[in-house]
Amino acid sequence: MAMAMATREHGGLMALVLVGLVAGCASPTVAPGFNDPFESTNRAWFEHNMALSGALTGGDEPAPAVAPVTDATTVVAPAPPRSSRFRRIVGNFGGNLGQPSVILNDLLQVRPDRAFENTVRFVINTTVGLGGLFDPAGHMGIHGRSTDFGETLHRWGAGEGAYMVLPLFGPSTERDTAGLVVDAFINPLRFVLPQPESSLTSIARIGGRLADAAEYSDILDANVINTADPYAQARLLYLQTRRYHLGIEAEDEIIDPYADF
Repeated sequence: MAMAMATREHGGLMALVLVGLVAGCASPTVAPGFNDPFESTNRAWFEHNMALSGALTGGDEPAPAVAPVTDATTVVAPAPPRSSRFRRIVGNFGGNLGQPSVILNDLLQVRPDRAFENTVRFVINTTVGLGGLFDPAGHMGIHGRSTDFGETLHRWGAGEGAYMVLPLFGPSTERDTAGLVVDAFINPLRFVLPQPESSLTSIARIGGRLADAAEYSDILDANVINTADPYAQARLLYLQTRRYHLGIEAEDEIIDPYADF
């Protein structure tokens, strides 16, 4: 037990150090366009993610893996038949396990109204929804608004940083990647549940995020994949949608991915 607590404290310290580096080095301003100094590496991971997504879905043409945009108001293209119900359940379960982290980020962002709504959602889905396997809160109109530590860093003034493509998880930025790491350490469930339940919870959350990434990869349909440069189009869509979610860009500045090219 003592070793587990020491490991958690060490992980939390490393997470705080990472936050300090991001907040200290990044500019709070957002440059127009994109900052992609790792483009060659990003393109390689983009191709790997496309191939893996195609292998998992069994499609003839692999769809690029795109990280889900956590905004309850975002309109998402309907999932094709190959997107199994099991994948949606895994996403629901993992997302529900991440709700305490979402609530904590709401509080860190000084948004008590969102924290309250997400708490109600978590209680309903954990009880009535059988631990989050189902989403009765959503059917009741309690959709909440998901957030993460990347958004918390943005609220604290940390800049976006360079664009990145992560293995499996897809598009991100330096700030959001740091937030992804910190979220893994500050989830309150890690400090409440004993081992091995705590580790299994973290694994389930990762599985849920990967299921969501696969589910929302359908947002880039053939109209996008068949463009001259799918990587550039995916980068554009992610950055613009993420900035809209953070309130940086207006809705009319978002390029419609389904418009004629």
